[in-house]
Amino acid sequence: MKLDLINITKKFGNVTAVDRINLDIKDGEFVAFLGPSGCGKTTTLLMVAGIYKATDGDLLFDGERVNKWAPKDRDIGMVFQSYALYPHMTVYQNLVYPLVLKKRPKAEMQKEAQGVADMMGIGHLLKRRPGQLSGGQQQRVALGRALIKKPRILLFDEPLSNLDARLRISMRGEIKKLQKDMGITSIYVTHDQIEALTMADRIAVIKDGILQAYTNPEDLHNRPRTLFIAEFIGNPPMNLFDVEIKSEGAKLFASLGEGVKLAIPDSRKPKKPVAGRVRMGIRPQDIHPDAKEGIETEVSLVEPMGRDDLIVCRVGEMDIHFLVDPVMKLKMGNRIKLKFDMETIQFFDTESELSLLWS
Repeated sequence: MKLDLINITKKFGNVTAVDRINLDIKDGEFVAFLGPSGCGKTTTLLMVAGIYKATDGDLLFDGERVNKWAPKDRDIGMVFQSYALYPHMTVYQNLVYPLVLKKRPKAEMQKEAQGVADMMGIGHLLKRRPGQLSGGQQQRVALGRALIKKPRILLFDEPLSNLDARLRISMRGEIKKLQKDMGITSIYVTHDQIEALTMADRIAVIKDGILQAYTNPEDLHNRPRTLFIAEFIGNPPMNLFDVEIKSEGAKLFASLGEGVKLAIPDSRKPKKPVAGRVRMGIRPQDIHPDAKEGIETEVSLVEPMGRDDLIVCRVGEMDIHFLVDPVMKLKMGNRIKLKFDMETIQFFDTESELSLLWS
């Protein structure tokens, strides 16, 4: 099913929770709503579900306006963070509950329940109750209950938040594979950027009820349109510095102070003339120790992260974070030189916080 959100707005009294969001979601696409707590992503999801009524705007399913449709008429399946299982019912009874409401024949319900349970890897647990299951098994029951009625849209509201780290990784893969195999249009709400970047075809980044960007994971990471996206996407976070752009003949330089001046390549020149200070960003993986040239500094902190060491150095009033291979064995107090990969830098306007590189 294709979904279109056209100027969707939700107000609670004088508070605007969602402000004129426009999205087109293709048939069979997996879209993530990403943002910090309270940004409006779950409110938007609940308007798609019909649990909240939009204050303004249009919601279209395959081109048909559904603003006034009841949730039961929208042909959706929902998976919640809390699982929302009935504790007094068995796994089988939880799975078939949507079919009971539709008064399906008993033989049909048994067949459908066994098929969905086997697909979810819980076929041997049908007689157990939720209290006898692990968190991952409960989440599979919740997902199976959403799938058993064969919905045209799947809605996920932070479904993995209650699971441990290892189980979250495995469940991410299972949900993504299941969604692709079944071809169900899906919306996945999360504040976890790793979930969004690894699972979604496209990501809608929301801040304070306003859509910041709607694009694929690679574009979001490499071409952030706003300062918020640059700060929010990426782990470890992007380094951000106040710099002054100066011209010397036909060449541009970014001055970081403390006598540090970096040449800006043509591919990274701002799209319009810039006067005064701007924000410059560079990701930790794009800064490298160099034996011959670069910014001279001293290692002030080493944080082992397994595959990499996160190194912190200080230049003037600025902390610079970058990643190195642990075999380098950098220690606090080591004097090193840092070289920036200037083909990856980003620039942002200090007032509008919009990118100076990407429209």
